[in-house]
This record gives sequence, C-alpha cells and structure tokens, in this order.
Amino acid sequence: MENMSVVKAVTMAITGILSGIAAWLFTRMGVLLYVMLALAVAMAIDYATGMLAGKSEAIDHPDNPEYGWNSRKGAKGIIKKVGYLCVIAVAMMVDYIILCVSSEIGVETELKAFFGIMVTVWYLLNEALSIIENAGRMGAPVPDWLRQYIAVLKNRIEQKEQ
Repeated sequence: MENMSVVKAVTMAITGILSGIAAWLFTRMGVLLYVMLALAVAMAIDYATGMLAGKSEAIDHPDNPEYGWNSRKGAKGIIKKVGYLCVIAVAMMVDYIILCVSSEIGVETELKAFFGIMVTVWYLLNEALSIIENAGRMGAPVPDWLRQYIAVLKNRIEQKEQ
C-alpha cells in the first residue's frame, strides 16, 4: 500500500511538472506551440510512411537494390528534418529581435511569432505533401485535388514571404 502511494505521488509530481512546462511554453510561444507539435507529428508520420513506401517498392521490385530500406536515405531524411528545426529557430530569433526592437522604439505589436509561424506552417505543408507522395508510393489512391490544394497553400505562403 505504501509503494502505491509513492507511485501515485511521483506520477502526480511528473504530471504537475509537465503541465507547468506546457503552460510556460504556451505562454511564451502561443499558437506557434500547436503548429510545432503538429509539425513534429507530421515529421514522424512522414518518416514512417517513407520507410513503408521503401519497403513496398522493394516488394514490387525484389531484384532491384535501388528499392527498399536504406539507412543512408533514412539518415539523410533525419538530418533534413533537423535542418527544418534550425531554420524555424532562426525565424523565431528574427521574431524575438523584431519584438525587442519594436518595444525599444515604442511600437507595440500583438504578433509574437509571425516568421516562426509562417516557416513552421510552410514546413508542415511540405511534410503533408511528402506523406501524400509516400502513400502513393505505397499504392494508396491519393486524390489529386488534395495534393494540388496543399501545394497551392504552400505557394501562397511563399508569395506572402516575399
């Protein structure tokens, strides 16, 4: 019985700490936190579907070593995703600098993460396109209108950045 109360206390402490961290992150990042979480999920799904697509292609082409799982391709994909996070960090730094400078010169702004959100959403749409492509490589029928709609959204973000 005593061990059960210790486990319960530890569980409550961990939950409290994680809740506190989540609340602090939301206060600092606002809506960007939700977009970043969506991007993290999309990155994981993209990686998994990429691996499954490679395996599916290997089944379809058993004698061709070009198809199938490849640790080199997988590592390159992970490195690319780390690069995404680096670019998002830079965009967030630009947002922070703009906030600091605007505060110093007396200009108030309600936006806390304009560039961070734009870059993160752009990468999120990029991941969505990649997931759709991977699904197609696995043999799943993919509505062409969905692919086109996501591409249009991605292009609109690119045009707004210019």
